[in-house]
Amino acid sequence: MSFFDLPLNELQRYLPAREEPDDFDRFWQQTLDETAEFPFNAKFELVDEGLTAIDVYDVTFAGFGGQPVKGWFLLPRQRAEPLPCVVQFIGYSGGRGFVLDKLAWPSLGFAYFVMDTRGQGWSHMQPGGTVDVAPQGTGSHVPGFMTQGILDPHTYYYRRVFTDAVRAVALVRRQPAVVPEQIAITGASQGGGIALAVAGLDTAVAIAMPDVPFLCHYRHATEIVDTSPYNEISRYCAAYRDQTETVFRTLSYFDGVNFAARAKARALFSVGLMDDICPPSTVYAAYNHYAGEKEIAVYSYNNHEGGGPFQLRKQANFLRELWL
Repeated sequence: MSFFDLPLNELQRYLPAREEPDDFDRFWQQTLDETAEFPFNAKFELVDEGLTAIDVYDVTFAGFGGQPVKGWFLLPRQRAEPLPCVVQFIGYSGGRGFVLDKLAWPSLGFAYFVMDTRGQGWSHMQPGGTVDVAPQGTGSHVPGFMTQGILDPHTYYYRRVFTDAVRAVALVRRQPAVVPEQIAITGASQGGGIALAVAGLDTAVAIAMPDVPFLCHYRHATEIVDTSPYNEISRYCAAYRDQTETVFRTLSYFDGVNFAARAKARALFSVGLMDDICPPSTVYAAYNHYAGEKEIAVYSYNNHEGGGPFQLRKQANFLRELWL
């Protein structure tokens, strides 16, 4: 892949007008208030994964609509006091996967929670365990999740996912092994987009680390790339030509750019300048609108893999300098 988006000096100044509905805050407050009526009904079941230095808990909690959501909670076995916690959200197609793939953060001395993404987990490397209970009558959609229920923000798929994620952070805050003021949220691609949503909806979160974030600046993304998953939206609009504006009005309630404008957490972003999955201008749209203290790691010759292990090391050093 070659460079295809704006040059870096223009990306650094790229500040598009936000497409935001007047009732954005009211919509999300109502959504979170409705889910807050359900108890967490959390279950933390200690499981034996053969690890000698890390305790593993299989977690189930009530997310959107009180529906059960799965997760993993990992703790360093040798700990004398509550720990800072990293909460991770998963990329598109992935579920919570296997514990043996999730050892970096607890090995570094952090508590670690990874949230399953409802209905996803068809990736051969990251199976999931959470059913998506979609509202009846969500209508036609392109295969995948980007257009499921897209004609109404109340039925749109990511309303459920973002609410699950806010609940996951609230659940972690309640754990005795966690310092509630020291929670960092992170994720790559879809996980980065979810992290931005949580940062905008729960401004008590201390740190946000969105890695090559997806779910940002939707309309622009569909206009400059035809790669999956953004092309699910393009394909829907091609079939339902008369619904395009309805589609993008719904998406405006779920745009990482709008959540970024409300976020207060200290942030460490990343971007790949050859990324044709989450184009650099969509990442910078969120980054440049981000309201909190921020920095961004730029990987000039990388596609959607972004910094990969280089970024993980940067994130680890970032948190260790702050909290350990």
